[in-house]
Amino acid sequence: MSHRDDAVRPFWFIPTHGDGRWLGVGDGSRSTEFSYLTQVGQAADRLGFEGVLLPTGRTCEDSWVVASALVALTQRLKFLVAVRPGVTSPLFAARQAATLDRVSGGRLLINVVAGGSASELAADGVFVSHDDRYALTDEFLQVWRRLMAGEKVDFTGAHLKTEGAELLFPTVQPGGPPLYLGGSSDPALQVTADHIDHYLTWGEPPPQVAEKIDQVRRLADAAGRKVRFGARFHVIVRDTDAEAWAEADRLISRLDDDVVAKAQAGQAAQDSVGQARMRALHGGRRDKLEIYPNVWAGVGLVRGGAGTALVGSAESVAERIAEYRALGVETFVLSGYPHLEEAYRTAELLFPRLNIATNEDAPSRVRVEAGRAGEAGAYFAQGGHVAAGPS
Repeated sequence: MSHRDDAVRPFWFIPTHGDGRWLGVGDGSRSTEFSYLTQVGQAADRLGFEGVLLPTGRTCEDSWVVASALVALTQRLKFLVAVRPGVTSPLFAARQAATLDRVSGGRLLINVVAGGSASELAADGVFVSHDDRYALTDEFLQVWRRLMAGEKVDFTGAHLKTEGAELLFPTVQPGGPPLYLGGSSDPALQVTADHIDHYLTWGEPPPQVAEKIDQVRRLADAAGRKVRFGARFHVIVRDTDAEAWAEADRLISRLDDDVVAKAQAGQAAQDSVGQARMRALHGGRRDKLEIYPNVWAGVGLVRGGAGTALVGSAESVAERIAEYRALGVETFVLSGYPHLEEAYRTAELLFPRLNIATNEDAPSRVRVEAGRAGEAGAYFAQGGHVAAGPS
């Protein structure tokens, strides 16, 4: 563990949408049984990953419920859980976050997800254009920040309105859990600069990542803020480069062209700028998948969202991570198929070659303060108006 400038923060992934040994086929697939998700989470905790990302969307088990269950079965692991402005209200989401932060002893991180799929949002009852989703997110985060600061909030915006919103139970982490956001559009980068603590990019080649980091830094400087950076990659690490590339080929060896074409059509129908950038890396073609040394776009042939992997020997992957780290990328949210075995392989082969950052927020150092509400709380004793109490 270290504080050096080249230190990295490795995260892993909880596969709440399924797992398997091959992409795009049912052979060797694993269902999202909680016992299996527990194995993955406890492995990440034991192996020294700082945290885990829980995905969100209609194909995934609910990230809040899964994180709440895994918190009690892990010791140090942090949980990066999605809040979706428009799908939920700022105060409702803040209450969830405050409770999970308290229950976990300060191990909650918030992934702000503005959208990605208009059809999925429509199914959730959200009918807002791409740019307006980020305008809504901006309003949501204005309210969120004030709630986390302990204010009683009256707010009227173009998309949101709240009266007398107040968070009665303080979070363990001062100012609330850190906020993460991934997005490549101009509105996403502006929201990041104005509100977000950690900007996450999908795994594009270093020159493209550098452009986005520079843009966020310029916008954040103009807003008088600082933003930290992370990247989302799959990873295939083996003892040798040849073994790793053979595994990459094996992972997509059962994909047929029809499956790829359908997946690409589905991705093209989204209004996500980040998804369009992922698709542009490979163009749906199998013959141009190494888009940069040790960066492979094969996952994106069929998987939406993060579609690139770091592929190579432990030495090669560590070198590529060092290149991204030099750009300012600190957090690396990694995953691999299947997630249980690859968590062990990644930690055992790759971690000895990385300078892993110290986790300054160990649970033993946190204290959970009492809330103001409830029969035993000061808010109740002083005549606070709690309209709906326990039943």
